[in-house]
Amino acid sequence: MQRSPSDTRPSAVVLGAAHWHAPLYRDGLARRFRVTFVQDARLEAAQTFAAPLNVPTTTSVEEALNRDHVDVAFVFSPHHEMLSVSRELLRRGIPFVIEKPAGTHLEQLLQLEQDTRLAGVAAAVPLVQRGAPVDTWLRQAGDIYYERMAFIAGPPARYQRNGNPWMLEPTLSGGGSLMNLGPHFIDMAIRHIGHPADSIWKLSTAMHGEAVDDHATMVLTTSTGREAIVEVGYAFPDSPLKRYCSFTAAGTNGFASVDTTGSATFTDNGGTTTAATFNVDSDPLYDVFVNAVADTLGNGFAGLPTLAELVATMEVIWAPDPTGTVSRG
Repeated sequence: MQRSPSDTRPSAVVLGAAHWHAPLYRDGLARRFRVTFVQDARLEAAQTFAAPLNVPTTTSVEEALNRDHVDVAFVFSPHHEMLSVSRELLRRGIPFVIEKPAGTHLEQLLQLEQDTRLAGVAAAVPLVQRGAPVDTWLRQAGDIYYERMAFIAGPPARYQRNGNPWMLEPTLSGGGSLMNLGPHFIDMAIRHIGHPADSIWKLSTAMHGEAVDDHATMVLTTSTGREAIVEVGYAFPDSPLKRYCSFTAAGTNGFASVDTTGSATFTDNGGTTTAATFNVDSDPLYDVFVNAVADTLGNGFAGLPTLAELVATMEVIWAPDPTGTVSRG
């Protein structure tokens, strides 16, 4: 695919197009980048993603990277392949965006973060709830002491249907609902109350009987007694509504809450309540993130979530049990 002399957009490759988040990036990629190649181990998945972009496809990561100069790579590869794919990008000095969790256990992620830092290659992680409407609304509570976040997505069978059956194999995925859904909200909790000094946690496989957890609850407590409860799961039915979510935060300025419909209230310390309604669907946040990647590519993704910050989140998730698959009472 030849570049038009008038096309000044940076070039990008997509690696691992079968990922369920990949379509959420596509419009932003088409708008802000010149996509030169789309890769997936299943050629059909690469072709489905690439068709609206009219770009070539391949099953080979090396072929995707060899064809043209690459300004940035978007890594959606299966979790057990992320370290090897990222190392190839580091070898070539290509900046990259990588989906969480960037590996299958904490040691892999620590190695990737160290290798990336030593190589001096820019990397960003789409922890898309940062600065999103829910995050902004909860911060009205001021200095947050207590918060609760619940995010219950659809059943795990959807990973069989959408071409990602490896997500239900703990050695290939790195865990279940806590590994997959939890990072967004544990990252938010760390930013709101501070890094936890202690955590109480429970994982369950009771509802769907898969090898990975379909429900998880964590209670995070800081050394100063601040607390966040994070509940995630694959317990919502297949539905156009897609998920259940709710959020509350209590702080120095008052109490903030948001529910599944986007109905939000904030009650200040004087007892005055204000209300609003906004979109709590996380899907549109990926387009916002693509814009941010394009805007910061020239300065090393300044201000975007880093691999080091992902480490801070995933060490909370993976430290108790690196596979996250055992039901616990």
